Amino acid sequence: MTELRLPHDTVPVRRFSGAGTMVERNLLIYRHTWYLLLAEVFEPVLYLLSIGVGIGELVGRVPGLGDSTVGYSAFVAPALLATAAMNGAMNETTFNMFAKLKLNRTYQSIRATPMTARDIALGEALWAVLRGTLITTGFLVVVSVLGMAHSPGILLVLPGAALIGFAFACVGLVVVTHLRSWQDFQFIQLAMLPMFLFATTFYPLGVYPRWLQIVVECLPLYQSIELVRQPSLGQFGAGLLLPTVYLAALGLLSLRWAMARIDRVLTD
Repeated sequence: MTELRLPHDTVPVRRFSGAGTMVERNLLIYRHTWYLLLAEVFEPVLYLLSIGVGIGELVGRVPGLGDSTVGYSAFVAPALLATAAMNGAMNETTFNMFAKLKLNRTYQSIRATPMTARDIALGEALWAVLRGTLITTGFLVVVSVLGMAHSPGILLVLPGAALIGFAFACVGLVVVTHLRSWQDFQFIQLAMLPMFLFATTFYPLGVYPRWLQIVVECLPLYQSIELVRQPSLGQFGAGLLLPTVYLAALGLLSLRWAMARIDRVLTD
C-alpha cells in the first residue's frame, strides 16, 4: 500500500487558512457588536472638534510646513487618523485578547483543534489590522465631510492605516503575553499617552530642540503620523520610505516574537 503524502506547499496554505479561521470567528462575534467600533471612531472625532477646530480657530495656519495654506485642523486630522489606526489595532490585541488569553481561556480550547500558536497570532494580527482600518475609514469619512481633506492623497490613509495597524497589532501581541493582571494595563497607558501627546500629533516637530527631535523621530506613532500626514498634505516622495520600512520591520519582528511567546504561554 502506498503512503499518501501531502505536497510541501500545503503547509503555508494550511497556516494561512488557520489564520483566516480566526478572522472569520472574530467577524461572526462582531456581527452582533459592530456598534462598539463606533465608539472608537467617536473618540478621535471629539479630539478633532475640540482641539483641531476649537484651538484651530486661535492658531490659524501652521507655520514651518512650507505651505502657508495649511490650517491647524488639516494638520491635526491626519495625526488623529494615524492614532485611530493605532488604537483600533492595539486595543484588540491587548484589552480584548487579554480576556481571551487569561480569563476565558479561549485559546486553550482552540489549541485542542489542529490550529497552532502561529495560526492564532497571525489570525489575531490580521483581524486587528482589519479592525483598525475600519475605524480609520469611519474617521476618514468624518474628516472628508467636515472639509478637512487637504489633498486627494488623503486616500492613501487606508493602506497606511493597514500598515500602522499591522505594526501596533503585532506589538500588542507581544505585550499581552507579558501582562499578569488588569492592573498591568496602566503600563500600556503610561507609554501610549505621552507618545500620543508628543509625537507631533498637535504641533510640528520643529518646536522641539534637536536632541528631543531625535527621540520623537524614534517613536512608532511619529512614523505612523508621517506616513499619513505627508500624503494628506500633498507631500509625496522619498520621505514616505522611512516610515514604511520602519513600521513594516517593527510589525514583522514583533510578530515573530509574539508567535514564540504565545506558544510558550499556551504550553505552560
